[in-house]
Amino acid sequence: MAAGLNWYKADLRELSFVLLEQFRLGELLGKAPYDVWGEDEAKAVLDAAYRFAREVLGPLNASGDREGCRIEGGQVRTPKGFGDAWKQLYENGFKALGVSTDHGGQGAPQALVVLVEELLSGANPAFNMYPGLAFGAAETIVECGTPEQARRYAVKMLDGTWGGTMCLTEPHAGSDVGSAKTSAKRLGNGKYAIKGTKVFISGGDHDLAENIVHLVLARVDGAPPGTKGLSLFIVPKKRIDASGKVGASNDVAVASIEHKMGINGSATAVLNFGENDACEGELVGTVENLGMSQMFRMMNGARIAVGIQGLATAAAAYQNAVDYARDRKQGPHYTHWKDPTVPRVPIIEHPDVRRMLLDLKSHTEGIRALIVKLAWHGDQSRALAGKDDEKASYHKGQVDLLTPLVKSFASDEAFRLAGVAIQVYGGAGYLKDHPVEQYARDAKIYSIYEGTNHIQAMDLVGRKMGQAGGANFQAFLQDVAGFVEAHRGDATLGKAVELLAAGQEALMSSAMTLLGWSQANGLGLIGLSANRFLTMMSQVAVGWVLLDAAAVSQKALAAGGLSAQDKAFYTGKVQSALWFSRNLLPQVEASARSIATEDASPLEIPDAAFGTL
Repeated sequence: MAAGLNWYKADLRELSFVLLEQFRLGELLGKAPYDVWGEDEAKAVLDAAYRFAREVLGPLNASGDREGCRIEGGQVRTPKGFGDAWKQLYENGFKALGVSTDHGGQGAPQALVVLVEELLSGANPAFNMYPGLAFGAAETIVECGTPEQARRYAVKMLDGTWGGTMCLTEPHAGSDVGSAKTSAKRLGNGKYAIKGTKVFISGGDHDLAENIVHLVLARVDGAPPGTKGLSLFIVPKKRIDASGKVGASNDVAVASIEHKMGINGSATAVLNFGENDACEGELVGTVENLGMSQMFRMMNGARIAVGIQGLATAAAAYQNAVDYARDRKQGPHYTHWKDPTVPRVPIIEHPDVRRMLLDLKSHTEGIRALIVKLAWHGDQSRALAGKDDEKASYHKGQVDLLTPLVKSFASDEAFRLAGVAIQVYGGAGYLKDHPVEQYARDAKIYSIYEGTNHIQAMDLVGRKMGQAGGANFQAFLQDVAGFVEAHRGDATLGKAVELLAAGQEALMSSAMTLLGWSQANGLGLIGLSANRFLTMMSQVAVGWVLLDAAAVSQKALAAGGLSAQDKAFYTGKVQSALWFSRNLLPQVEASARSIATEDASPLEIPDAAFGTL
């Protein structure tokens, strides 16, 4: 694959459909808090973001992967072209879209923002991690810090002057954040001396901004053990004086950067804080021991961002696989498969290739709709706040409930779907002459960072399903049931809707099984089944939004007056829903039957039985 060649492709017609036809964002636009936004503005932003993704970020994806990052003189150097792309990104205002107007942003609805992020991340996921982390850290300071901290730090992090990270993981702890040993000693002037080592820090150092503001979890002397004793600190790479001017080093050193399987253009760093006892930080806000609750604000946003990464990579793999399948000729048509004299046909005409492409299409469309649905719930919650707090609370509850689904299902499927795309290419897909092998390497990390997918599953079954006394989960089930009742008589979709109904009932049955285990000290069984349950719920959710899109598309088809291209588009939406419903929703019932067996063999097998010592 030649450096500088853009391979990124997206379907803006599909993005516009999800945003404006399926979720009817136009009904929110033009009214507070989105009064300055309209459908034309939303479409213009998508057009501009796609142009930037293709012309600027896309050509840097393969070259950034091959060049990677390096350390020179204690400073991480990012791949060629990243610095200019960073500058253009902020000049174009793409990272200010969802920022509140109070902090210099454009106040766009999140349903639009997540699609812009898909375009940016799909074109170059490694690059887009740098500004994404800066945004998340700045947002945490705005929400949890003091007004002075927001003014002093967040404004420059949001406009690209400074970068940002979050620093949780330590060498000995991994996901066990409560075992953190990084310390914070009160200095008596409102500052703390920070000392410790953090690992796997995405964007931990780079040369894209004049400073980097790290959010660091540390334990103040005398604080309780475990997560309850952690506090969150603002620790800039370089000190910042009272006037906001960047000064000398704050004793934050890059020990090394990881050599990874993928996302090589993103520096994953080991950071040492206070090696020379000269690292200072300040508490986020004014109260100690609130670090985990504050960090989770950023983590939840980061988890949604990972789901978007997964979608973006899978969608890019799909678009490239379709193009290759249309162009590559091999073998006769299947109706003449024994005749060596007939012309060779494009592989898109072969049944198994068509199956793989529909697998890719249905999953990417369904995951996209699920992510936009989550964002739409958030937009509705903000629009209703103070006007109808009960409805606002319902929408907020759905955001919380869907977050682990979006993070886990999108990231798991991204890696699998990238592999499917490679299979469409055949041997060519395994070569670096084509982009899909990089998509597979990049995608594997998505299921691991920002909380492994098992952590997401345990969060779902152990916390999210019980929030609001279980009302959020019940509301989800009722929403699905309402759709089923409205569409089960549809001539085209009815049988697929019945499969959705069966999946919903199986999901509810498994939820009751999990509840029974929780009341009978069956924590081991819950741990064994949590991932499967999350996948079941994700399949129900994706099947639902795909069928909803199909119902919208059927209305458009029935209305008539469509161009040949639009007719094909809407027909494709119907077929995506039917394929997913027929092939994936039955798996929900099968998974429920497996859960009901209460298989505990992974707990019962002796350690020695896993292999010779």
